[in-house]
Amino acid sequence: MARVVAVTGNEAVAEALRQVNPDVSSAYPITPATDIMQRFTGFVSNGKVKTEMILVESEHSAMSGCIGASAAGGRVMTATSSQGLALMWEELFIASGTRLPIVMALVNRALSAPLNIHGDHSDGMGARDCGWIQLWSENAQDAYDNTIQAFRIAEHMDLRLPAMVCLDGFIISHSIERIEYIEDDKVKNFVGEFKNLNPLLDLEHPVSYGPLILPDYYMEYRKAHAEVMSKVAGVVLDVAKDFEKISGRKYGLFETYRLDDAEIGLVILNSAAGTSKDVIDAFREKGIKAGLLKPRLYRPFPYEEIGNALKHLKAVCVLDRADAFGASYGPLFMDIASSLYTCREKPVLINKIYGLGGRDYLPEHAELVLNELDGIAKTGKVKTFKEYIGVRE
Repeated sequence: MARVVAVTGNEAVAEALRQVNPDVSSAYPITPATDIMQRFTGFVSNGKVKTEMILVESEHSAMSGCIGASAAGGRVMTATSSQGLALMWEELFIASGTRLPIVMALVNRALSAPLNIHGDHSDGMGARDCGWIQLWSENAQDAYDNTIQAFRIAEHMDLRLPAMVCLDGFIISHSIERIEYIEDDKVKNFVGEFKNLNPLLDLEHPVSYGPLILPDYYMEYRKAHAEVMSKVAGVVLDVAKDFEKISGRKYGLFETYRLDDAEIGLVILNSAAGTSKDVIDAFREKGIKAGLLKPRLYRPFPYEEIGNALKHLKAVCVLDRADAFGASYGPLFMDIASSLYTCREKPVLINKIYGLGGRDYLPEHAELVLNELDGIAKTGKVKTFKEYIGVRE
């Protein structure tokens, strides 16, 4: 039987990692991800996992340690946030470029300056195109489930790519929720034994990692990486089907909520989706056909599938918890716009920037946006295509 508990998102991720029992973890503490590794290190000290824990002097070194351990032939994981992910930037490309299936929990937090320890999506968006798989989580249950599935996805022999599981800092990481844990033996059987692929420690079959590639082959190497990424969505769906069998919980590339017959819709990531669903229900009671799409697999982005899910609407607002300075719109908006670009019929798109630096996203913000969309659907008139909401005047 599943074990029902009241835990924080960080606790849930740490529990998933305990159940997976990786070979090596290399980590450095940073708020609000510290609690994940602190709890996991407790599991190591108490003999609840067999993981070799490497404590290093920075996040750059943490990812370097993960890369070395993964290349050597081990199942590897870590966790970080914000500036920590930014400090790993160089290493993120090395991990993906050398096809190392490292799993990392990313507790989303604003980037400095000014210094802010609270949640927004600036860190994950900054690393979205570095060749890692990205899974995003609405709540603690999603974070727990995504962490377990991430190992199966990353380690799939058709992929062998690193994966990060994103969850909102403090809103998910430190809030207590009711979630269901799967039995240890089911998780162990689900992730399976780790399979080596060209490990450095196989001295009978020597290999080289990270060789110099000049203009004669570098482009072909990058094209091959892109082709591997094109297989990710299929693996994600196959893993989700197997996960449903042990958990009863269904996952896809994205979630839709009351979207099939909707005329207006929101696109929003992570925790704010839950708040928005309640407001959509209220609008439905008023006779306004509102719906929602919440991306789960953000990289590689399922452009065609999301475009098909949204193309029948009259008006859509994409809400970004990160800005793209110097660009016209937020990063999620630009991906949604791209997904609809090839559709002959498509909705009017607008963009709202919200919740930066942990600013609250409230039901009244969802109401404001849905009322604006309703007006656009009826009149075709747009007041502004991009706007900050919940900001002081």
